[in-house]
Amino acid sequence: MPHSQSPEGGARSALLITAVELQAEFTTRTVKYVDASWHLPFQSRDSRLEYLERRLPGAVHFDIDTIADSASGLPHTLASPREFSRHMQQLGLSNDDEIVVYDTLGLFSAPRVAWNLRSMGASRVCVLNGGLPAWIQAGGALATGAPEVPSAGQFQAAPSEGSTADRHAVAQHLADGTARVLDVRAADRFSGRVAEPRAGLRSGHMPGAINLPFTELLDKGHLIGNEALVRRFTQAGINEDDLVIASCGSGVTAAIALLALECIGHSRHALYDGSWSEWGSCTDTPVVVDQV
Repeated sequence: MPHSQSPEGGARSALLITAVELQAEFTTRTVKYVDASWHLPFQSRDSRLEYLERRLPGAVHFDIDTIADSASGLPHTLASPREFSRHMQQLGLSNDDEIVVYDTLGLFSAPRVAWNLRSMGASRVCVLNGGLPAWIQAGGALATGAPEVPSAGQFQAAPSEGSTADRHAVAQHLADGTARVLDVRAADRFSGRVAEPRAGLRSGHMPGAINLPFTELLDKGHLIGNEALVRRFTQAGINEDDLVIASCGSGVTAAIALLALECIGHSRHALYDGSWSEWGSCTDTPVVVDQV
């Protein structure tokens, strides 16, 4: 499997930036910063409140539960192009802005927001590897309190063809073997040994899906190096020419896998936006529970 320059050294990646790299150019580049923090409901954390308490100077807050398709009945699915454009303009963002996305957990929800932006036509988006914790450790400046209202952006959504896969496409790919469906939930959830955290969802996985927990792609809130990523994907059974459809609980951590694939030069992939929140709630979708 081919791979590009490791994010741990050498030339700066177009997809990832380290806190040290960002510090070095913080006052010399015109960059828009996006706080993409989001927390699971059971964690009882308020990402907006945490954003007001401390953030990168100039950062705006991207709420994936608000900037979403409210009519889908599913959590934080991709908003319509019109609604996405409106929200991005309110955040002061334009398609050709250089945008750095981060979150408070290191690397959790930021890849999802970066994926949202790129899927809708943002041309220069990268993720802060290690997120806010890495920025603080590197001695980065912080802002607090109510932010200034940004000047309106000029964002016009231009959805990327093939960046998402719906339930019917996933089912067809599973049936005919034309894609590798990669489920990045924890192994116990994938196998069906534990209940899903969202009420009303069946336990288990799609028949034919493969499991690679997103946590195996991370080390202390950072994406692991490219050579290690290649090993993880190869061991999971993913080849360089495979079409990969990433899935998770609700479409957030699946984007970590897509970011990792992009970092190693794998470009044939899509995100199942409904993920297990949709598949596990339907009555007509097959579910496999592994024998204990």
